[in-house]
Amino acid sequence: MNLTQLAQGLNTIYPTRYSHFTDKQATPFICYLDDGSTNLVADNIVVEESTAVRIELYTSKKDLEAERKIKQFLTNNEIPYETDSTLFIESESLFLCVFNIILLN
Repeated sequence: MNLTQLAQGLNTIYPTRYSHFTDKQATPFICYLDDGSTNLVADNIVVEESTAVRIELYTSKKDLEAERKIKQFLTNNEIPYETDSTLFIESESLFLCVFNIILLN
């Protein structure tokens, strides 16, 4: 799966944009970011390219069902993930749950 396919799949769950929305969004919504590469290197060459991706789920409350939907999407597409603890962004009155994944290029 590439970044475009990931975005299209996530957009079927909740509105999804790269980096940020330009207008105010109703929750829940998703932003994702290319977080650099985690290439496999051997003998001074890149053997396998991969992209680290940060998927950010924004909700108005701690929303286990919204998190479950993203986990299920990732699992169904055989994409391993790690999650960070949910944070509350006081200035926005939003909760943020981050999923970290690696996409093979």
